[in-house]
Amino acid sequence: MNTINDLNIENKKVIIRCDFNVPIKDGKIVDDTRIKESLETIKYCLKKNCKVILLSHLGRIKEEKDLEKNNLSPVAKDLSKLLNKKIIFSEKTKGKELEEKIENMNYGDVLLIQNTRYEDLEGQKESKNNSELGKYWASLGDIFINDAFGTAHRAHASNVGIASHLPSALGFLIEKELKALSTLEKPAHPFIVILGGAKVVDKIGVIKRLVTKADKILIGGGMAFTFLKAKGYEIGKSILDEGSIAFCKEVLKDYSEKIILPVDFAISTEYSNSGIYQEKDIENFAKNEIGLDIGSKTRKLFEKHIEKAAIVMWNGPLGVYEFDKYRKNTDEILKYLVKNKIKTILGGGDIVAAATTAGYKEKIYHASTGGGATLEYLEGKKLPGIEVIRRK
Repeated sequence: MNTINDLNIENKKVIIRCDFNVPIKDGKIVDDTRIKESLETIKYCLKKNCKVILLSHLGRIKEEKDLEKNNLSPVAKDLSKLLNKKIIFSEKTKGKELEEKIENMNYGDVLLIQNTRYEDLEGQKESKNNSELGKYWASLGDIFINDAFGTAHRAHASNVGIASHLPSALGFLIEKELKALSTLEKPAHPFIVILGGAKVVDKIGVIKRLVTKADKILIGGGMAFTFLKAKGYEIGKSILDEGSIAFCKEVLKDYSEKIILPVDFAISTEYSNSGIYQEKDIENFAKNEIGLDIGSKTRKLFEKHIEKAAIVMWNGPLGVYEFDKYRKNTDEILKYLVKNKIKTILGGGDIVAAATTAGYKEKIYHASTGGGATLEYLEGKKLPGIEVIRRK
């Protein structure tokens, strides 16, 4: 499979599909980690004296009012600072104005095209991989580099569509992702998996695939309550994924020694950050109580299993991380992993955001930029944005 080093890109017009899907509030970027992750590939193309044409989506575009809040212009400003050079920004996703901007670029210039999902406003042309749109975007360049791991599990016009018409390769970011995640194919042992997040249904494929490889799967977050309900515990008003109870019963029956569930929780009678912090054993849950984080007994139990791990894969926080009162044990286990230098892969999404907030992301072996893409990779699914390049 081609990576960027395999192609002669010197003095070429290179289209790079990036993942600039960053959180923006009041026109300002809250976290530009994903932009920074794209810099290595962009800088490499600049060293090769390319015309660099960048594509990315931002949010979802379902109606006209979504256009303004998902405008990529703040990304152009941030990228300009990071690269210390002017970024040409095209408000248009296609047409004469865009084509003239590319024609007038000097080699060594960077142009960012407006949010690819602006093309979803009429007929979801981007998200449904409209063949004409993919062909059009491909006509703007000589070579295509896919460096957006976060959308590799989607067949869009801006990845699969373009790659179908141009010499294509993977960028440094996707190359790094695949190298790190491939260590989980035949992991060193003990191999410990930590799973959090809200719903079991989102992780069924991952559980099915990893339960045969892992030595232990430590389950926290909201999904723990569905497993505990399957075991007959009272879980009060805690989140319940009722449709997954049968699956949980089956996993607990077949892999009882591998599945480690919480023994206590930080609880409240309401879903909020207020109230006095208190912990309670799972056996003592009342019908009006909600579990909002694993408790300190569970944290110590989890740390005991992690202690001698050769590698840890973690997806999803163990508590309601948006409430600072209930992020303590996620942070403590992140701290434990870093302090004890345990090789850890964070499986994208909220757990990477948690590690970034707590200041541990740069000390972790690998923090994936994918959310859904990482989960689908771990399930063993083929990712269309990568497969189209693998087949070339």
